[in-house]
Amino acid sequence: MELSYILNHLGETREDYFNAVSPPVIQTSNFSFESVLDFRTKISSEFENHVYSRGNNPTLAILRKKLAALEYAEDCLVFSSGVAAIAAAVMGNIQSGDHIVCVKSAYSWTKTLLQNYLPRFGVSHTFVDGRNPDQIATAILPNTRILYLESPNSIVFELQDLKACAALAKQHKLITIADNSYCSPLFQNPIVLGIDLVVHSGTKYLNGHSDVVMGVLCGCRDMIKKIFYSEYMNIGHVLGPHDAFLAIRGLRTLSLRVHRSHQSCSDLVTRLQPHPKIEKIYYPFINEQQSLAVSQMKGGGMFTLALKVDNKESVIRFCDSLQVFLLAVSWGGHESLVMPVVTFYDIPGQPDPELPWNLVRFYIGLEEPEYLYQDILKALDSIS
Repeated sequence: MELSYILNHLGETREDYFNAVSPPVIQTSNFSFESVLDFRTKISSEFENHVYSRGNNPTLAILRKKLAALEYAEDCLVFSSGVAAIAAAVMGNIQSGDHIVCVKSAYSWTKTLLQNYLPRFGVSHTFVDGRNPDQIATAILPNTRILYLESPNSIVFELQDLKACAALAKQHKLITIADNSYCSPLFQNPIVLGIDLVVHSGTKYLNGHSDVVMGVLCGCRDMIKKIFYSEYMNIGHVLGPHDAFLAIRGLRTLSLRVHRSHQSCSDLVTRLQPHPKIEKIYYPFINEQQSLAVSQMKGGGMFTLALKVDNKESVIRFCDSLQVFLLAVSWGGHESLVMPVVTFYDIPGQPDPELPWNLVRFYIGLEEPEYLYQDILKALDSIS
């Protein structure tokens, strides 16, 4: 299926809404029926029919079709946040007494789910270095049910060999879940590599305008349908139709945005590498896992600098000197962002992160690369 068709036409039956070019926001909580028989028929199969917008809504249906096609999946669910999609994917495939193997570099709220929430219901976990296939294999127990991956992760961009992990999981009859938020479906397709379920923080590249919080879960129809009738409908992680409309709008420019972000990011990494105040640049296409990155992904718009400094104040001064980059979490919008790990140090009542305080993550948006480069150079000049 052509990418341009998916982004601009798939799921959009314009004859159903006056041939409007842009699909309508079906802002309704529920739907009426022609007869009791019609009511009974549709409510008996809510996954396929419109009954109540907590489950199915026409505007969301358009978005679901596009996202499933982008990930080469049979179906998709959209949620009110990325962590809701992660929780549904995990909780929909475990029961008390099960065990999960998860990469230790995963998103912080994924780790919170495994460390703080699921143990209350008798679900255990083991964190592993996902770069090491032997460590993953060794962590698998007789009661292991899920292998959870995030490739690349979102700070130092460690990768897992998704094809090898999928093969290993199939040997042990495990369900594989992969967070694909760093790459977007245009730069990596875990399902094609054998992964069962793919999750996204749709807040990021998929929406692309920093104005919607959204989660995405893609997979085969049977697995998606099972989660729809359990975690999705019961916990109510519903995305509103107006947010779905905004995400459809965002998808129109997905290809333009992610390619521009990648090209600018690659350019900046190349130019910054020799700088004497930079100890290391973390970026999948220049680090130890470069060959794996080239084999399973096509690009990405984030890198992390390890500054060559000996105190936290220098990192803070560097970040505060940036004039173009916004200090913020997340990524994927038009604006370039910076997130220093030192932010999370020395917070009363909270442990310091495991990551070094001299790491500063950059997301490269749609500004001119030279404009961004000069801003980073000036900030580097501010530190001794």
